[in-house]
Amino acid sequence: MLRSTFISLSQNQPLRRFSEGSTLGRRVSSRFVAGMEIEEVLEATEALNRAGIAATLDSLGENVSTPEEAQHSAGIYHQLLDAIAERRLNANASVKLTQMGMDLGEGLAEQIVAGLVEHAAMAGTFLRVDMEGSPYTQATIDMVSRLHKQWPGRVGVVIQSYLYRSQADIERLIGEGIRIRLCKGAYQEPAELAYPEKKDVDANYIRLMQILLKSGIFHGIATHDEAMIAATQQFVREQKIDRSSFEFQMLYGVRRDLQRQLVKDGYGVRVYVPFGTEWYPYFMRRLAERPANVLFLAKNFFRN
Repeated sequence: MLRSTFISLSQNQPLRRFSEGSTLGRRVSSRFVAGMEIEEVLEATEALNRAGIAATLDSLGENVSTPEEAQHSAGIYHQLLDAIAERRLNANASVKLTQMGMDLGEGLAEQIVAGLVEHAAMAGTFLRVDMEGSPYTQATIDMVSRLHKQWPGRVGVVIQSYLYRSQADIERLIGEGIRIRLCKGAYQEPAELAYPEKKDVDANYIRLMQILLKSGIFHGIATHDEAMIAATQQFVREQKIDRSSFEFQMLYGVRRDLQRQLVKDGYGVRVYVPFGTEWYPYFMRRLAERPANVLFLAKNFFRN
């Protein structure tokens, strides 16, 4: 019920306009969004790097309506990639295909993203293609596969454990040598496509994590769920997997105490750092991921 409510709210344009323009909205977002401008996200990244934490930079926005808007969105990422190289940041970037014009034609989006992957390769870094709702899943995986053939090791993708298809997708991607960020998933999906129960999503997450960590490819285990983290740590110990062969990934402003503890314990940690004025849908989907996150994020608003 709450999940559906927050998904619906994420698409509410009047509430979005009010929230993104209000003082309270900006105050709430400042905990979880690293500012509105490029310089602010770069400063946040430098602070993370000083704490031994890597970053993934995300310019918030999605579902552009014109090719010009898609090119403008890509231009921000080109600036980020230049800055990563110039400042020698331990950082990469993450993009959504709808923000790159996917709804205007797959060819346009692929052309734009190919330019970003090429730029990332030249900058000595990496581009992650985010996964959106299930209508985009196959096209996203296919595009990443094609781009990986051109720039091996410079592009990766996100896989969501709540989808039934994810194990088959992971096996394909591993076979091609593609890096994966594993998360639970934050979109509203029908029961014929996704596990409706949290316990099943969690069980699948652990199965997929184990496949990833045994693959010999560097992957990201993206979770704030301490049970999932503990399961990962236990599997690493049992299988004698090198801690440097993967990383935990978390969200900016969430469980900073846990991020620091994992670094102290010798694990690689990367924080997903969003920025920009279009923060509202991102924030609402974080609440929709799991109803318990409503209380969880409220606690973290006052937590260091």
